Amino acid sequence: MERHVCPWWLGYFLASPVRRWSQDPGKILGSYIGEGMKVMDVGCAMGFFSLPMARMVGPTGQVICVDLQEKMIKSLKKRAAKAELSDRVQTRVCSSNSLEIDDIPGEIDFALAYAVVHEVPDSEALFSQVHRAMKPGSKLLVGEPKGHVSTDNFNQTIATARRCGFEVLEHPEIKRTRAVLLNKKSLQ
Repeated sequence: MERHVCPWWLGYFLASPVRRWSQDPGKILGSYIGEGMKVMDVGCAMGFFSLPMARMVGPTGQVICVDLQEKMIKSLKKRAAKAELSDRVQTRVCSSNSLEIDDIPGEIDFALAYAVVHEVPDSEALFSQVHRAMKPGSKLLVGEPKGHVSTDNFNQTIATARRCGFEVLEHPEIKRTRAVLLNKKSLQ
């Protein structure tokens, strides 16, 4: 499968308030995120999910936002400042082969990878890095656009996540999205 990274300028459309009509971050993430949590948005773009996540974690929580494109991160920083959420939003520009999150092993309570796995050249490396950053028993929601990712390719994504130490909890219903909620297996 050919990998294609979403152009930075498309981030303005992805961050549009109109998108909330079909993909409301509160409805999608509300049951997974609570006050004081440390959460991560992998492939955050301009923060469509990141800013609502920052509101959900409250003043004692933190959202780590990771994206490959510096222009996306710069826009997210501006949007976080305007929303007075900068104190709970930490941004990181990653590279094509590293999320640059090795400094937070076992700290993440919840992670989101929305419309990003199909863009990554090595999904096994992505899942392995996210797995290391997460606490045992924490959850990862993976969502991929139905228009870009076939059922077979999404099943391959799930198989890769399983090889990296995740187990499937459920397949949440999200419009125009193939979704899976994963759990980092607890140490036995």
